[in-house]
Amino acid sequence: MLSKFKISTLILSAVLTGFTLAGTYSGGTGEPNNPYLIATAADMNAIGTNPTDWNKHFKMIDDINMASYSYTKALIAPDTSSNNGFQGTKFTGVFDGNNHIIFSLEVNDLGAGNDYIGLFGYVGINGQVLNLAVEDVNIKGDDNVSGLIGWSDLGTVSNSYSTGSISGGDYVSGVVGYNHGTTINCYSNCLVSGTGDYIGGLIGWNHVGIVYYCYSINSASGGGYVGGLIGKNNSGTVSNCYSTGIVNGSYAVGGVMGMNTGIVSSCYSTGSINGDYKVGGLVGDNEGISSSISNCYSTGSVSGTSEKIGGLVGANYAPITNCYSTGLVSGTSVVGGLVGANYGPLSSCYFLDTAGPDNGLGEPLTDSQLKQQASFVDWDFINIWGIGENQTYPYLRIYPAGDLNNDDIVNFADFAILADHWLAGF
Repeated sequence: MLSKFKISTLILSAVLTGFTLAGTYSGGTGEPNNPYLIATAADMNAIGTNPTDWNKHFKMIDDINMASYSYTKALIAPDTSSNNGFQGTKFTGVFDGNNHIIFSLEVNDLGAGNDYIGLFGYVGINGQVLNLAVEDVNIKGDDNVSGLIGWSDLGTVSNSYSTGSISGGDYVSGVVGYNHGTTINCYSNCLVSGTGDYIGGLIGWNHVGIVYYCYSINSASGGGYVGGLIGKNNSGTVSNCYSTGIVNGSYAVGGVMGMNTGIVSSCYSTGSINGDYKVGGLVGDNEGISSSISNCYSTGSVSGTSEKIGGLVGANYAPITNCYSTGLVSGTSVVGGLVGANYGPLSSCYFLDTAGPDNGLGEPLTDSQLKQQASFVDWDFINIWGIGENQTYPYLRIYPAGDLNNDDIVNFADFAILADHWLAGF
């Protein structure tokens, strides 16, 4: 039989252990129904020191200023070796920002050549980052550098955004450096620059990833494969996205993406695009046996110092359907108002006749014709496109007509909203 002293010691030890575990953060156990509560900069820093927690659930309960900390590697799930490939522990848990903000995160590798840089270095299978804002970040690294996630491997980031400055080598972006997962309802307002390739305002390289309802509103610059939204879309699906920033690069430069070998639909860009070779208002280089562009447009100016320069696409090797461009186009050779060089089918595509040369690719329309629905053959002006007759160029309906609560479907909930507004008028 245990003595009273031993029983008391065991109870005290259990109590102290409980306080130690709970004291790591601001509450919670890390389980789905009782996530660790994150309220302070010390809590955030503590996550980074506890790799065994990186498969747990976290929930922010306050805005957090990280100005008192600085890092040379990702705060959570950093790479731990200079060898090729990720050598650390992946984040496979759930981090819910709960609509709070992390301010002034600084990650600077100080020229050490560190990869997988961001708030999260590597998010693995089933890992989730959601409802999170990171503002005024200052992120500097080598490859796979981003404001939120350096590398996402079948992870998900949703309802999140970043602002600030991001710089690195290859695979540099505002939200996800290398995306092999799902990115939904996210945006970037970051100044993004890379000395290498695959530089994007939102995502550097989208590898068989899904990107929906995202946008970028700041500039992106780099060497090759540079896009206002995505540097390269490699067999991924990108829909209902846009970019408004200035894009500068050398090879394969575009307003939404530098190079596309996937599916792009219902996207647009408005920023000015500048490059050398294969430069387009929407996509610089569009190719691949299963790739396509449909229901897209670009309005920003496009300039190139070399060849294959187009208002919508610089060099095209795949189907383009129901698209238009209006931006002023200039280049040295192989220049077109819609497409510079074409090796794929074009269907129901148009460009402003005064914006660029008519090289026989796409149909030129006058300014007034571009503002008339009848000019656009076989376009869906109910579910996909809208137009202010004789007033505006066609614009994309982000959500289906009648979808009043913006959940991407039209159902009784939308009717209820309509009824409330109708009754309010009495």
